[in-house]
Formats: sequence, C-alpha cells, structure tokens
Amino acid sequence: MPWAPSYLIVRSRGESSALVGAIRRQVAAVDADEAVGAVMTLDDLVWAALGPARVNAGAMAVFAAAALLLAVLGVYGVISYSVKQRRREIGIRVALGARGADVVKLVVGQGARLAALGAVLGVVAGLGLGRFVAGLLFGVHPADPVTLSAVVCVLGATAVGASYLPARRAARVDPAAALRQD
Repeated sequence: MPWAPSYLIVRSRGESSALVGAIRRQVAAVDADEAVGAVMTLDDLVWAALGPARVNAGAMAVFAAAALLLAVLGVYGVISYSVKQRRREIGIRVALGARGADVVKLVVGQGARLAALGAVLGVVAGLGLGRFVAGLLFGVHPADPVTLSAVVCVLGATAVGASYLPARRAARVDPAAALRQD
C-alpha cells in the first residue's frame, strides 16, 4: 500500500542524531525512491504522543487548584460571617473567663464540623457517581480508598486552616465592646 506510512525503528547505544545520515544512506541503498521523512527519537515520539494527555492533566490541575482556592475562600467567608454574627456570644464567653485558646478551639471546631459534613457528603456522592467517570480515569478506581482518603485529608486540613484566621480574630474580641454592640 503505497499511501500507508511505514516506520523504521533503530536501537542504538550512541547519540541518535549522529546516526540520521547513516540511516538515510542505508534506506537509499535499499530503495532509492523511498523518502525518509521526519526522524525522531523514541523519547520525542512518546513526548509528542502524550502531549494532549499532558495538556489535559495540566488543565485539570489548574481547575483543581482553583476549586481548592474557592473552597478555602468559601469556608473562610462562612466562618468569618459566623464569628461576626456571634460576636456578642463570644464576648460573653470571654467575659465569663474563656481563654483565647478556648475561643479558637470553638471556632475551628465549627469549621471542622462543616468540613466533616462536607467530606461525608462528598464521599457518598463520589462513590455514587464514580461509575459515570470511571472511563475518564487511568490507573485509579473511582472508589480507591487511598485517593478518597487523601482528598478528605487535604480538604479537611484546608477547611481547618481557613477557619483559623477568623478564630484568631474571635479570640481577640473585647468583651466590653462586644456587650455594648446592638
């Protein structure tokens, strides 16, 4: 079939670029009408073949990072709003003797509870919907316990970290000012 491409694969121990001229001469010696097109190493060929998958993986990594950032901002916003709404309650707790560490523990605990609820719902949804994305996954099962555990740990740590800043702010509430507030 003259229109079908044919390939010649050569294994060498030396520098592959130095062999290109010798390979062209040998092909011409066998068939002078045979044209030698692009010459590339197997590493270059594999790199080119995996290019689209690499671009897709990079795009998914960017989207995953953006989703994680949005999750952090969302948890921070919810906890910060909650602290603002509970300012009077926190002021009363501090006036009655609560230490700053107690207030931090209270607020971070609230963030941890939200993260735990989200993790449970996310794992259940992931297990339920995993079969629909199984064809898009390579080398990992949708219900892989290591992957699910890693995701839960990363998101849990992120949620607790996002709760820490509002918790520190809550720990510095002046009880007298909080009690005078409407």
